[in-house]
Amino acid sequence: MQQVLILNAGSSSLKWLVLEADSETVRQEGAASWAGQEQGRHEREIGAALERVTAVDAIGHRVVHGGARFQHAVLVDDNVRQAIRELAELAPLHNPVALAGIEAATRRFPDVPQVAAFDTAFHASLPDAAATYPLPWAWTERWGLRRFGFHGLSVQYALGRATELLGAQPGRLIVCHLGAGCSISAVANGRSVDTSMGFTPLEGLMMARRSGSVDPGLLMYLLAHQGMSVAELDHALNEQSGLEGVSGVSADMREVLAAADQSNSRAVLARDMFVHRVVVTIGAMAATLDGVDALVFTGGIGEHSSAIRHAVSARLGFLRPFELLVIPTREDLSILREVVRALGWNHS
Repeated sequence: MQQVLILNAGSSSLKWLVLEADSETVRQEGAASWAGQEQGRHEREIGAALERVTAVDAIGHRVVHGGARFQHAVLVDDNVRQAIRELAELAPLHNPVALAGIEAATRRFPDVPQVAAFDTAFHASLPDAAATYPLPWAWTERWGLRRFGFHGLSVQYALGRATELLGAQPGRLIVCHLGAGCSISAVANGRSVDTSMGFTPLEGLMMARRSGSVDPGLLMYLLAHQGMSVAELDHALNEQSGLEGVSGVSADMREVLAAADQSNSRAVLARDMFVHRVVVTIGAMAATLDGVDALVFTGGIGEHSSAIRHAVSARLGFLRPFELLVIPTREDLSILREVVRALGWNHS
């Protein structure tokens, strides 16, 4: 029985599993967190996880940014490693961690094939009108500037699971992946047609520590008139903004909601801003799809925060009746299936 190690190394945590390829049964699993920890913690946690694994037939990695080059999962080689490394400047919180996982797995299992599954791949179907930024055309062509979108592995799983639950593929599906990173995607007849994250995972919704979309003029003002460096701005937008930056309490929605219940004014504002931006973005995706057949909540907040789901749902009365689903994300199964396809294993 072929077994596959799945490494899902994110910006703040590691989830790993050993799955049987045929039955998709979990044989081993573990998790670790390095949110707010010292640099290098993720490398130690990945190494410790790999020491617990005895033998596997393949390894699958979640890689957040695949750029324009990777529109499907690929077998990892030196060229793929280098491409992931080069794309790290577009996903600085994610690609370096994924690369660390690949290197650690190579040391632990030097002869085992590894497959990189990309969060951007599912969104390769975005139409030009949704993917193209209104920038000088020379920039777009020279530097390949476009909306890539992320959380594709989660959206892909949500689409499949929603199809199972509803008995048919929803023609107009909105997937709200709300966690440490947050995005909302519009899926028409199984294909991504719009999504809130963009060239990097920083665009779009307010997130745990990331700002989401901010007026670019405001950012130029900080750089030009307030003496802020690019590095300082990058760190602030990726690490000190979002729920944590506004609330002053935590990046964890549970703690923000608890503080809001105690009438902490900044926590109340952070909660309300988060809900507002989710509602506004759902509305935009509904317009893109010309209606909604099903809406999925997934991700840590989407799955576990009934307060946020209810606050959002209460403001969607303008939409016609639709199915509302809470689907625990299983990016590991999306990655496993990509490994099976990439390696050409013939499984039923």
